[in-house]
Amino acid sequence: MAEVEIGIGKSGRRAYGFDDIAIVPSRRTRDPEDVDISWEIDAFKFELPLMASAMDGVVSPATAIEMGQLGGVGVLNLEGLWTRYEDPDPLLKEISELDPEKATQRMQEIYSEPIKLELVTERIRQIKSAGVVTSASVTPQKTEFMAKAILDAELDLLVIQGTVVSAEHVSKTSEPLNLKKFIREFEIPIIVGGCASYQAALHLMRTGAAGVLVGVGPGNACTTRGVLGLGVPQATAIADAAGARMRHLDETGVYVHVIADGGMSRGGDIAKAIACGADAVMVGSPLASAYEAPGRGYHWGMATFHPTLPRGARVKVSQRGSLREILVGPAHENDGRMNLFGALRTSMATCGYETVKEFQKAEVMVAPALQTEGKALQTAQRVGMGH
Repeated sequence: MAEVEIGIGKSGRRAYGFDDIAIVPSRRTRDPEDVDISWEIDAFKFELPLMASAMDGVVSPATAIEMGQLGGVGVLNLEGLWTRYEDPDPLLKEISELDPEKATQRMQEIYSEPIKLELVTERIRQIKSAGVVTSASVTPQKTEFMAKAILDAELDLLVIQGTVVSAEHVSKTSEPLNLKKFIREFEIPIIVGGCASYQAALHLMRTGAAGVLVGVGPGNACTTRGVLGLGVPQATAIADAAGARMRHLDETGVYVHVIADGGMSRGGDIAKAIACGADAVMVGSPLASAYEAPGRGYHWGMATFHPTLPRGARVKVSQRGSLREILVGPAHENDGRMNLFGALRTSMATCGYETVKEFQKAEVMVAPALQTEGKALQTAQRVGMGH
């Protein structure tokens, strides 16, 4: 791909986000009822290609169970409030009522409570007892510390997650997690991330991971791009990771799933993520707006309460509808924030594709006018696409 000259001593590729591209309808259309949006990873099949972000304002044991019953999978943050406190509900309520100027400092205090391994096991078993697939997230730094408690609880899918996770972490002060060795020896399938480039995705795939999370800094609550100055727009990041998946498949015969993580607030964003090559999506803020969400209309990332360099903000998402309405409808708003997976199904049907894997081959084009062309009245009145 041609590079753009930034200056005499530096050049770089042009990258694209979801708002920069459009999916091109093909010569065929299909009945939405004939479209299959299910997703299979390892031994597990989901009716929705959805992982709910491992954030305390999004996933509690109760919402993880409901998401499982609706066809997706909720990822519980094993370093969050649910493993630090027996009853975190009063603290979740307090966080939702904090003054914006004081929120980060108070959250740092709340999250300073140590993680309790017995609660790690207890929370996983609580979700498992409902008969749904269990998934939970840890950072690389805490993975080995929690490994036994996770195995004792018989978790189904583990997510090792950080702002950026690499297959080759170097440290002069501590022994880093040997990701490849850990994944190969651990008894359950592991998804790792995030990453945002072809080379990083390929290296993570070579660790033996079942899937990789793609996204550095695109989330509504994330401030990584401002604090650290790094990130890649999601459409390009996903397409690069999909290219790495193809190379890894050619080399090994093993298919590693690409999961788009962040930057998706509407059904059209999810459709574009799949069309760029994702097998499934991980979303947070749209689900934080559910009536059942533990954040009570607020959303914050996993690094919001970092003790030395917070890289997230507590953002207000408001409460829009039930979890069912947000995921599978019916929708009572016209801006694409409800019935997210009904929108994916309709997008696929409109373009004539029957399965998610087929939809990954859809034609896309760079379309900077997509969000504004013919939308002057919506923009002026702040309705529909003008929100």
